[in-house]
Amino acid sequence: MSSRAKAALAAALLMLAGALAPAKAVVGGAPETGPLAASTLMILSSSGAACSGVVLAPDVVLTAAHCVTGAADHRAHWRDPAGAPILAEIAAIAVHPGYDAGAIEARRRSIDLALVRLASPLPEAFRPATLAAETASAGQALDLLGYGVAQEGEAGRLSGGTLRRARLSVVEPYGPSSILVWLSGAGAGGCHGDSGGPIARDDTVVAVTSWTRGTNGAACGDISQGVLVGPQRGFIDTTLAGWNRAARWR
Repeated sequence: MSSRAKAALAAALLMLAGALAPAKAVVGGAPETGPLAASTLMILSSSGAACSGVVLAPDVVLTAAHCVTGAADHRAHWRDPAGAPILAEIAAIAVHPGYDAGAIEARRRSIDLALVRLASPLPEAFRPATLAAETASAGQALDLLGYGVAQEGEAGRLSGGTLRRARLSVVEPYGPSSILVWLSGAGAGGCHGDSGGPIARDDTVVAVTSWTRGTNGAACGDISQGVLVGPQRGFIDTTLAGWNRAARWR
């Protein structure tokens, strides 16, 4: 890795609000120490971006595609029991063939999903998450989790790096085959750094956060969008089979 890439990764580690434009984090949430805390980590990029990710196997993480594209280098990040930061190398990245990097600006459909295989297994403290084969329904309560900032803007730029959870309500599954799910939380939702993190029901991952929107021009706190994992089971299972791994489905 070049010295410039190393510096950018270090900057992302220290200033976790520097996420990609679509990347968001939990506003209005509370620190999370439940079962999914052992299944969630961060993905950092040499562009200075910070995202979240869901552990599916000892060396495989599910995240948003925009979190692992558009930069020269990426690393998985967590802290060891003593609090020291760990930056783990990524050996392979599989981006969903339906991902469209320009979809948000052009208002086109995109399946913002990717799998990454780490160069070495994660510590035993991590546990693979269980994925939901079924989709969501309007009015259902789901929890959005991520390592992003608790407040957008300068005031919240150093508030990232803590896993938080916010309970939101499903507005509607959206798109062909219910590919996407939209959530609303009356001032709560994703923000910078939460993209790629889990959206869960009873600690079973239903979707992966991809985009959020606030009110009055804000980026966070109104609508959060996720890619449902159930309709993408073929991509997930086929990719993991190629890596001799398997996802846990419910």
